[in-house]
Amino acid sequence: MTTTSSAPRRSAAWSRVFDTATRLFYAEGVHAVGIDRIIAEAGVAKATFYHHFPSKDDLVRVYITEQSLRQRGIADMPDSATPREAILTAFERMCTFGSSAAYRGCPFINAAAEYPDPAHPVRRAIDEHREWCRSLFRDLLVAAGHPEPDRTAHVLMLLRDGLSVGFDLDDPAAVRAAVDEAVTTALDAPTRPPEPAAH
Repeated sequence: MTTTSSAPRRSAAWSRVFDTATRLFYAEGVHAVGIDRIIAEAGVAKATFYHHFPSKDDLVRVYITEQSLRQRGIADMPDSATPREAILTAFERMCTFGSSAAYRGCPFINAAAEYPDPAHPVRRAIDEHREWCRSLFRDLLVAAGHPEPDRTAHVLMLLRDGLSVGFDLDDPAAVRAAVDEAVTTALDAPTRPPEPAAH
């Protein structure tokens, strides 16, 4: 569910560092990969690395931001697609990605586990992506006339997180079937009755 990033054109050295870091971070984890290894595999001088990325945390933040830009391709739907179809297609694309042999979990969830401080710039970048995703679901639900778009957007986020972990740990076919059923159930769930007034 990725598309080409809309980020401005970067230098060849920037791209080599970033592409190397992206591959290693996703495959092995952020903290497990040191700067010296990135520099060696990217084939750049240490000074060149620090010219583009003053610290490793700066590189990780850019990695998360670029992942977000690429994943926003799930919002690109044909003009003929209804809001419901857009939601179902988004989950279908997530399932396709999660079923691939190269899948190593959600890059945002993976990175969040390594950055527990919610005030850290990397965590803030993760939060921005998640808020975009939640808002996308909510906007599509509103456009579809769903009676409880806020609550259901949160439900869809939980399903998104569940499939991100499930495809990494469980049988992909079983996860995919469960996701299809759960998303349909969430979209078709009736409005909950109002809470009784307190006396």
